[in-house]
Amino acid sequence: MNCEENELTQSIDSAKAADALTEYVTISKVFQDLGNNSGDAVLNAENSTTLSKSSTTKDEGPVVTISPLDFTTFPKTITIDYQTGVLCQDGITRRGVATIVSTGWYGEVDSQHTTTFSDYYHEDFKVEGIHIVKNLGKNEEDNLEYSVVIQNGKITTSTGETINYTENSTRTWVVGIDTPLNIWDDEYLLDGVQTGTSSKDVDYTLTTEEPLHFDLLPRSIKSGILDVDVASIEDIKINYTEATITILGKTYEIGN
Repeated sequence: MNCEENELTQSIDSAKAADALTEYVTISKVFQDLGNNSGDAVLNAENSTTLSKSSTTKDEGPVVTISPLDFTTFPKTITIDYQTGVLCQDGITRRGVATIVSTGWYGEVDSQHTTTFSDYYHEDFKVEGIHIVKNLGKNEEDNLEYSVVIQNGKITTSTGETINYTENSTRTWVVGIDTPLNIWDDEYLLDGVQTGTSSKDVDYTLTTEEPLHFDLLPRSIKSGILDVDVASIEDIKINYTEATITILGKTYEIGN
């Protein structure tokens, strides 16, 4: 291959990589939000059963149903019905149904929370897949850790394009545990592997070199480093601490 052909190939691969990474940013945010909202639903369900509220509640938000409605019986099914659309506190409009089956309360070690979806939309993105969170207990720093597994994750855009996603991560709750009924002051660390296939059939793998530090509101990544393999490029590094991205040895500044 001569120099011109090599430059053309790199240009094509770079364009594919950029497209795939742009889609990754979207799908990653959607599934991180799902984890936040599922945890919030389980925590609020615990509060509802403690206060002996009705099994169905609606307070300027989705209709939430808890079954069985008692504190001790598990597994418990929590259904969150956003109906034709609810504008949530984070500014996202959600519609459809998310169903969580929990084997225990969110703070209980070894409790598992499995979320599935029925005609569920995050804005205009249809979301499918299985989201599984398990409480691993406290680490040496006395912070709760959760395993996060996403199986057969899939987003379909309004134009019919599909993006596939899987995740196997550890999520560490570092700020906000003292206010469990307010997820919006939470911060957490995410460490693990995320994989996917873009709408143009480009595979990618992202591995955390340094855990990503998430703020929920306003949504942002404060720090952390991701190593990325996408298309035929295997030396992409996203550095949220320095707000830079390195591709093919060249480093560029990035926004949030």
